Amino acid sequence: MGTFLRAFTFGHVRQLDALLGQALERAWKAGAGPGEERLVVDVDSFVGEVCGRLKQGAGYGYTKLLGYHPILATRADTREALHIRLRKGSANTQRGMLRFCEELIARVDRAGASGVKLLRADSGFWNTKVFEYLEKMGWEYSIGVRMIKTVRAAVEAIDEDAWQRIDYTQGGEAQIAETVYGERRLIVRRTRLLGAQAELWPDWRHFAFITNRTDTLAVVEAEHRDHAVVEQVIADLKDQALAHFPSGEFHANGAWTVLAALAHNLLRWTQLLGLPDTTVRAARTLRRRLLAVPGRLTRHARGWTLHLPARWPWHGDYIRALTRIRALPAAA
Repeated sequence: MGTFLRAFTFGHVRQLDALLGQALERAWKAGAGPGEERLVVDVDSFVGEVCGRLKQGAGYGYTKLLGYHPILATRADTREALHIRLRKGSANTQRGMLRFCEELIARVDRAGASGVKLLRADSGFWNTKVFEYLEKMGWEYSIGVRMIKTVRAAVEAIDEDAWQRIDYTQGGEAQIAETVYGERRLIVRRTRLLGAQAELWPDWRHFAFITNRTDTLAVVEAEHRDHAVVEQVIADLKDQALAHFPSGEFHANGAWTVLAALAHNLLRWTQLLGLPDTTVRAARTLRRRLLAVPGRLTRHARGWTLHLPARWPWHGDYIRALTRIRALPAAA
């Protein structure tokens, strides 16, 4: 495997990335795609920690940990990895974001998503050029902004009567309001503690994002907070192949990253196409039920025997998934 990965150049990694896109197109055409329904895409980055100083491209980023800094786009409802790109560990959060969005939008369009599309991201991806490009392509977006001086001034100018209270955890309080920043809609959520704990953080803490959506304030704000589901995909990837980066060469690890996303998607498509009625979310659970079938090998009289469980609880799920996938029409 190491020899195979070291053979990858940058061009080979891009070819492998094209394979990820083609697999997405085939899966969506087979029934896993959103079609004309609404598509919500979450973009985020994460740190893939490594050990040793001989990893090409590894560096220290904002977490002060040695590793790589991949950027990832996921589908919110199905947890598919739509696009992924390995970056150096010292890369700024929004590095390559515009190019990443161009490739992501083209891939989604080729795969046949024709409904309303929404892109969500946190404040690390705040970029005016990205806003303009998404608007040009007809995408909705809600992307966080940092509380810099001008943003804070816009927030402080909001009338006190404009704040609306929303549900929050016990012992705290949250309110939302909106204003305009740079001719775009700025939505703000502020939170603070109540009771004895309020002595620790007695003031309001503000969280703002820019959007071009025209829905009601409460709906837009609540859906933006759901961006946190991208962390579940990151956790699934780190629980599988991206628990480590096996090579010392950057492009080898770039290929490994795309392969990790492809393997993750194959498992998700197995669920979407083979077991559409299940509600399992964690990839670890799917692997345990469909792939990691317990068994043991024994040897007797110079022959090997594979012993499989007689009463495997998910035997029915395995057979149903296999039957449905076999019934799919062959790709042209």
